[in-house]
Amino acid sequence: MRGAVLRAVSRTAHFATREKVIVMPSVKSSVKGWKAAATRLAVLIVIVVQPLGLGTGWTQEPVQPRIDEEFAKQEKIYRRRDAGSYTANRGLLNYAEVLPSGFCEALGSLGSSDRWLDIGAGEGHAILDYYAAKDDAAPAEKCGGSGPRARAVAISIEDRRTDKWQQQAARLGDDRLRYLSGKRLGQYSREELGKFQIITDVYGGFTYSQNLSRFLDRALSLLDIGAAFYTVVANVHLENGKDKLGTWYQTELVDAASRPVTVCSWLKQTTCTKVTCESKSDWDEPSELIKIGKVCSGVSVPKLNIVEYLAGAPPGRRFQMAP
Repeated sequence: MRGAVLRAVSRTAHFATREKVIVMPSVKSSVKGWKAAATRLAVLIVIVVQPLGLGTGWTQEPVQPRIDEEFAKQEKIYRRRDAGSYTANRGLLNYAEVLPSGFCEALGSLGSSDRWLDIGAGEGHAILDYYAAKDDAAPAEKCGGSGPRARAVAISIEDRRTDKWQQQAARLGDDRLRYLSGKRLGQYSREELGKFQIITDVYGGFTYSQNLSRFLDRALSLLDIGAAFYTVVANVHLENGKDKLGTWYQTELVDAASRPVTVCSWLKQTTCTKVTCESKSDWDEPSELIKIGKVCSGVSVPKLNIVEYLAGAPPGRRFQMAP
């Protein structure tokens, strides 16, 4: 596109020059003609090139209305139940495949008084697998062990509960199994949710959030010290640097000077945490499997500002680190 514009500008300059060469009656009038042509060319360059400037999509004035439109489109995606909706039926074995090493062991080590929060739980299949009776529980025995079960809370923007969830919840009671919907994570108070020993997010808020730093700050505030947040994010700049040629970065971070930043390097600037990342450069969608352990109470997440958002399942996002 930029090359086409420059060719158009070049052709305009050429035509302006030819016009003056053909009609110039004297050196003085030629100089005047060149000045006029140069003025018209300068105006054309400003008009055509300015919208394509190096910071396209970064200036606040033209971008914000478009981002708001994308946010509105995203809300419609959440409400869909057909093609184009987000995936809502991932089971516990799928969690084991896409979350960092050690997740299943950590889940299996929970006691009956401990608590697990699953963000973006959809239909709650992972929790149902975890709670399944032993004769039905091949997934639970492989991930989560066969000991006593922790209390579990599922969060989803939309209510995706199935009959199976309703039956299991009725049998166990709300003190063991809760499902919350209709609000985003940050809209629940800390008192309403309580504290957790494990928080999971499999292509949930960490992948969809419009305010990633605020989302993460709230999630970490719900962890006990010594507890951990497990998540995965696809199509990002990988910590190991083995990005595939031609990767479309679905979630992209840049610093204040617009230089690429990996998600993991940003996360590791969060105070009172221990962050580990497992780069999966050989996956179809290059991904980071992320574990964030909370080691003390003074958690502070570096601020990000969103500069691009493209609605989808999942959306495309670009964030810029605050100076």
